[in-house]
Amino acid sequence: MSQSADISLKKDPTMRNWAIIIAVALIIWFMPTPEGLTLKGQHLLALFVATIVGFVLAPVPMGPMALLSLSLCALVGVAPIKELLVGFSNTTTWLVVCAFFLARGFLKTGLARRISLMIVKAIGSSTLKLGYAMAFSDLFFGPVMPSITARGGAIVYPIISGLCEVFDSKPGASARKIGAYLLQVEHHATCIVSAMFVTAMASNPLAVAFASEIAGVEITWMGWCIAAIVPGTVCILVMPYLLYKIYPPELKETPEAPKMAREELAVMGPLSKGEKVMSGVFVGCLALWITGSMTGISATTVAILAAAFLLVSATLTWKDCLNDNGAWDLCVWLSVIISLATLMGKYGVVGWIADSAGGMIAGIDWLPALVIIALIYVYSHYMFASLTSHITAFYAPLLAVAVGAGAPVMLAALVLGFLGNVCGSLTHYSSGPAPILFGAGYIDQGTWWKFGILFTTINVVIWLGVGSVWWKVLGLY
Repeated sequence: MSQSADISLKKDPTMRNWAIIIAVALIIWFMPTPEGLTLKGQHLLALFVATIVGFVLAPVPMGPMALLSLSLCALVGVAPIKELLVGFSNTTTWLVVCAFFLARGFLKTGLARRISLMIVKAIGSSTLKLGYAMAFSDLFFGPVMPSITARGGAIVYPIISGLCEVFDSKPGASARKIGAYLLQVEHHATCIVSAMFVTAMASNPLAVAFASEIAGVEITWMGWCIAAIVPGTVCILVMPYLLYKIYPPELKETPEAPKMAREELAVMGPLSKGEKVMSGVFVGCLALWITGSMTGISATTVAILAAAFLLVSATLTWKDCLNDNGAWDLCVWLSVIISLATLMGKYGVVGWIADSAGGMIAGIDWLPALVIIALIYVYSHYMFASLTSHITAFYAPLLAVAVGAGAPVMLAALVLGFLGNVCGSLTHYSSGPAPILFGAGYIDQGTWWKFGILFTTINVVIWLGVGSVWWKVLGLY
């Protein structure tokens, strides 16, 4: 490469990132075909890895990157277009798209804010209780709000801002009065909640799809919830108290908080028609998801029915749904990734990865091997600014390695599914709401990272410790 070209790449990160993506694709495409892998599988692997690198480097948004990958796979003959579009008919894709519409209904009707204020009114008389109020607010919306950014950034963060104003806690000298504590609680709480429900984070359904295509196990909404509920609840109960002791707020009693909540609720007035409809839909969704194994009604059917009811009742308009850019963006890139993952299994790429990587942990019992894999998965998130890109890059190959090491398939699939969310606590860029909460300016980066690794590690210990006992009771191993 000439000196002028080298300077150009340094000055333009987009060109540099495209150069890296193309180089990765070409290296894998033209390298000698490894033993146990077909030529078509090698070419698919080249395009898949390049797509993941593209998601991470992001020279363009994920949707366009996914469409480029899909078109190239068809153009070079890796797979026919019919097979490459199969992800768009995947039930997992439409479950999360409709869950986005449910979340929009909560925000549009004002029910999300009302419920959070009601929680503050009920238990917000001290700073510790306010911490639990923020965590429980996030937990309440977890089952039907797949946008971690919407929960942490659009619902809970504005309430924290209002509380900081009431108690005159601002960035700088008064940050520790109340604001720093509440922001840290929400940062960790929203990642814990994301691990507790398939529909609590946009990319959890991707893990479900990978588990089905790669490991042949079907994770239901209720199956995920039951396996996660005990370790997740322990984390939600332990974290605000432990943080209160380690990073105590200066203000301990907050009698004004319930008063503020009452005043805000008074301004909102009685439940609107839209809020009533939204409440009924929320309860109905939970009831049908919980009883899905008995009724035979799939989680996706429930979500589509709920979205349709909100539209027919005019609680949402079709324009509201069309304007939900996050839902449609996810629909595109998730569908493409599911298609590529399906083909990776069909062409033997996943089996080859499992066999190759399995040699690295040969001779190690499956339990310590799974723990090692889990820790690699969690702490590698320092390299990622998105939970989605991390799950997309690491979940499938690490699951294949875990299964190759002899780990029970369902257990391995769920553990990696849970921990792919828990690691979002690590840094100020590691999850959607993290930059919003950190950007409030109450906590310096060093402190944020210190508590990030501390509470991520504590949460991992709880999930693998308390969780392992619970999963034994459930018969997962």
